[in-house]
Amino acid sequence: MVIAFNRFAALLSLMLFLGASSHVFAGEYEGSWMLYDTHGGGFEATLSPDGSASGTHGDSMKHGTWKEVDGAVVISWKTGWTTRIVKQGDKYVKTSFKPGTTITDAPTDSSEATKKH
Repeated sequence: MVIAFNRFAALLSLMLFLGASSHVFAGEYEGSWMLYDTHGGGFEATLSPDGSASGTHGDSMKHGTWKEVDGAVVISWKTGWTTRIVKQGDKYVKTSFKPGTTITDAPTDSSEATKKH
């Protein structure tokens, strides 16, 4: 009986750790980012804990959703564009994909991404 309880306790601890660690990882990407569009113009994107994304882009506001995919964040904008942010070394890199393409295609553009604190 004690062995069964210890196994249950160990399994429960592992499940709690894995759940907490995935939240910590997602927290790396949550928040505001400074990104650059295909013309070099800067805009801010905000990734909320609920998976929603918003961004200023010129005079308009962008909306979309985001999720973590293979160690990177992928933002799906309602405009049809997709943005991917991934950590490479000590920097973050943003790649964009125009409507009709996927993140496995060649990116439309690439630039540095900076997380605002």
